[in-house]
Amino acid sequence: MTDKKGRVALIGAGPGDSGLFTLRGRELLEAADCVVYDRLVGDGVLAMMPPSAEKISVGKCGGVHSVPQREIENILVREAQKGRFVVRLKGGDPFLFGRGGEEIEALIRGGIAFEVVPGVTSALAGPACAGIPVTHRGVARSVHIITAHTKEGGIARVDYEALARLGGTLVFLMGAMAVAEICEALLRAGMAEDTRAAAVENASMAAQRLIPGTLAALPSACAEQGLKSPALIVVGEAAAFAESFAWKRFLPLAGRKIIVTRPRERSGRLSAMLRARGAEVVELPCISTRRIRAGLPDFSEYGWLGFTSVTGVEAFFELLAENGRDIRSVGAAKIAAIGPATAGALRERGLLTDYMPELYDGLHLARGIAELARGEAALLLRAKNGSPELTVELKALGVRFTELPLYETIYEKAEIIPREADTAIFTSASTVRGFKAAMPELEIKLACCIGEQTAAEARRAGFERIITAPTATLESLVNTLEENAI
Repeated sequence: MTDKKGRVALIGAGPGDSGLFTLRGRELLEAADCVVYDRLVGDGVLAMMPPSAEKISVGKCGGVHSVPQREIENILVREAQKGRFVVRLKGGDPFLFGRGGEEIEALIRGGIAFEVVPGVTSALAGPACAGIPVTHRGVARSVHIITAHTKEGGIARVDYEALARLGGTLVFLMGAMAVAEICEALLRAGMAEDTRAAAVENASMAAQRLIPGTLAALPSACAEQGLKSPALIVVGEAAAFAESFAWKRFLPLAGRKIIVTRPRERSGRLSAMLRARGAEVVELPCISTRRIRAGLPDFSEYGWLGFTSVTGVEAFFELLAENGRDIRSVGAAKIAAIGPATAGALRERGLLTDYMPELYDGLHLARGIAELARGEAALLLRAKNGSPELTVELKALGVRFTELPLYETIYEKAEIIPREADTAIFTSASTVRGFKAAMPELEIKLACCIGEQTAAEARRAGFERIITAPTATLESLVNTLEENAI
């Protein structure tokens, strides 16, 4: 046993959408040595698990426990006793029917330090995402949360007569298999048949579904429409607001589950743009980059420096710093950038771009350099395994050039396989190749590509439906998605 003291964080992962995961939860999750997680934790949250962490699934489905509760507790104690930082990821909130208290009791018995991070509970987030205010002036002055199942997996014994007299909103969690029993019991307890009720399935996620009705009609509606777990049942007049308060109808990408394949450090802005338009986002970096040791060239030999990516810009300036140099070293060389993101990265570091093609790809970058260089040599600062499109065209046009590989692309293994994702976004041909290498069997309805070169790689990879953004910008990518329904 190690001398290092282990500890455990019980973290509420929220209702499913990674946008509803707390900042503290993410901070701790990204530092974990070991993650013990439930089935109902959303794919977007699972994708935040550090690649180096051990992942242990202890999922429960419909009352069937793949790992018994006592064994889960033993896992937490055992892994922490190894000196590891263990994150226990639990759907919703750890203390709302999450058995978090039992796990803490086990940690106390084992002498393990622990922390609890509250989560957004589906009991409130679920109705809210469906447009149901659980309290509303003049309609519902209280909300009551009830479990539909016991810890053994059966239907919970509840005082329905007491619930029927409360007059507020009733929210039954884990209710997919108990709709008929709940509604019948409330009717027997004296609630009116026309009391408004609703079922919310997959709350907060792309597959979210609302089944509205009344106490008398909801069971048959759920049976006809095949209500599945995870689902909650809302009973009370506040459920009538679902149609008029359905705020997701204003978000153009609501109902879409989109995989972002960019490197982890590049995915933030694109993911934020997609979430702002209502998409459920799963960040699954299919590639990463690794610096290559390189010597500092004699810049006086070159009339042009060509940059083909933000990563290349970053690697170039790291190379300068390692050699105790700065931008003055480039002398009179002119700067060419493949697109606005690369040009922006250069500008932030004090270098203005002299040439950027109208079409942001290697072919047009090569043609522009060939037209402007007029016999001067070019130095290409880019990836070791970069696309040959740029160099093939430069050779064809008779341009003298040297390649200086500053980094290489690494294909990442898949940490998770997303469930029911409909779209994958590709910002380079290498992300397509990385995606197929990591998840060769995953079927995606739509591949959204940033340029023709990336789209060509997607065709070679076998994607049946491919859309291409007219310009190689993130804004154009997102707009293209909005214009193309699944």
